[in-house]
Amino acid sequence: MVLQRNKPINIWGFASPDEKIVVAFAGQHKQTITDKYGNWKVVLRPLKTSSIPQTIIISGSNRIELTNILVGEVWVCSGQSNMEYQMRKLAKIPKPKNEKLSFPADEVAKAKNTQIRIFLVNRKQLIKPDSLHKSWAVAQDSALRAFSAVGYFFAKEVQAKLGIPVGIISSAVSGSAIEPWISPEAFAQESYFKNQKVGNDPGKFYTPMIEPLSQFKIRGFLWYQGETNCFLNEKISYAYKMKTLINLWRKAWGEKDLPFYYVQIAPFNYSKTKGKIALDADTEPGFWEAQMQVLRLPNTGMISTNDLTDSNEDLHPTYKWEVGRRLALLALAKTYDLKIDYSGPVYKSVAFKDRKAVLSFDHLASTNQITGFTIAGKDGKFVKADASVEAGKVVVSSNEVAEPVAVRYNWTENPTGNFYSNGLPALPFRTDNPLVNQFKTN
Repeated sequence: MVLQRNKPINIWGFASPDEKIVVAFAGQHKQTITDKYGNWKVVLRPLKTSSIPQTIIISGSNRIELTNILVGEVWVCSGQSNMEYQMRKLAKIPKPKNEKLSFPADEVAKAKNTQIRIFLVNRKQLIKPDSLHKSWAVAQDSALRAFSAVGYFFAKEVQAKLGIPVGIISSAVSGSAIEPWISPEAFAQESYFKNQKVGNDPGKFYTPMIEPLSQFKIRGFLWYQGETNCFLNEKISYAYKMKTLINLWRKAWGEKDLPFYYVQIAPFNYSKTKGKIALDADTEPGFWEAQMQVLRLPNTGMISTNDLTDSNEDLHPTYKWEVGRRLALLALAKTYDLKIDYSGPVYKSVAFKDRKAVLSFDHLASTNQITGFTIAGKDGKFVKADASVEAGKVVVSSNEVAEPVAVRYNWTENPTGNFYSNGLPALPFRTDNPLVNQFKTN
């Protein structure tokens, strides 16, 4: 396995009541006595990075050796099917249309990097003690075939750029809503959900698949989920559910500022689906807007996947290697302080004057003529707009709108806009966003 560097490390287990336990690792020796139920835990002082395999020796009435242990960076990735999406699928999918994004179809066959270690959570077994730790593996062969593609490609990029061991833990369930990943107690503590009955089985996956991991020190979280809740036509309620999840997970690990990086769900024709809840062309852009609100919480980041699909009929777009890479860019820049470009344009503010809208952005490095913008006057009717970068701002206008009051970009479930910076797409947005005042971060 990989242990998290530079943090006190918990080593825990079970034995007979009142049994003396000694743990030896990296020059440290810690001992304790089990409690009346046989549970024990010791805490190792923070460890330095080590890419040379070491052994943990745990001695009591018997002796356990855990071998081939590295010390580096550890991340937990979770969500639904797009996070669970297995590496083995890359060998079977048709060649993607966007050749600029490469296509590592043979990645599993080529993967031989012993500095990347993976742990796939089995929801039926995690709550039972596993003295063999058989779920940890080097990221290769059959273990990698069954592992999260997003998680692996994130780890690959981080390991290559930092040159240190990376451990990645995948705990995801296809088709899952967000509520099962949150405990009922956490919902009860968030004022937005007071006097509300929260559906979708709160705690169902949190209790067996996340909480037992919380003793294991990590650097941060990766999250790719939302399609199931988008089908329910959620807006601000989803933003509050994400807020509740982030606060809960950080509290479970005992670190209130653990990084939380997540994926904006990909374009899909939600409006064409025939479910119990009627969806329209605004369903998915409205959901993206809810996802964006969470960026106002500290130590968060979101990547756009607006350009990572070849068909709007595919709920599981293939470009998982690029999703992992974009998440890694966030981590490398925001968590590891590398001086790299890690974001496309992010909308800040707008001013209206002389028949034009002048928009300010963070991460604006675009110079081309931009498509994908629409503009509206007081009648609320949005029309296609001209947009260009002038003096570090984006100027948007249309001959059809004399007095503009609102601008939107890629506000559609089928976006085609070409607004990029640093090779990364702009996050979709609208200047008339109602959630800004409705979503409370504390």
